Amino acid sequence: MSVEREILNSSQVVAVVGLSPKSDRPSYQVASYLKEQGYRIIPVNPRAKEILGELCYPNLGSIPEPVDVVDIFRRSEEVPDIVEEAIKIGAKAVWMQEGVINKEAAAQAREAGLLVVMDKCMLKEHRKLQT
Repeated sequence: MSVEREILNSSQVVAVVGLSPKSDRPSYQVASYLKEQGYRIIPVNPRAKEILGELCYPNLGSIPEPVDVVDIFRRSEEVPDIVEEAIKIGAKAVWMQEGVINKEAAAQAREAGLLVVMDKCMLKEHRKLQT
């Protein structure tokens, strides 16, 4: 089984780091799609109060419930700090969206026992599983 399939099939709660409140942004479109597919979306954006009808959190550490996968829509150089937070909160997986690549952070996440996907779109991978 691919890592993508394993994450998508075993996860319920997706924290979306860098989720934009703007509906024309890829992060919004991906999160909206995942929510429609039955995933629980937790927006992580320090500049928003609510996105997609869900309470927004300033960072992963402030989320008061367990997170299965951390979906990252941030610049590649910001990934190491997010991965450290993901490890601290006990997330099971880290998913870096298309164009987000940080090999060192990916290695750190794997060493901590997290599943890792890099440079792939969660929406596109989910759609592949539906066909």
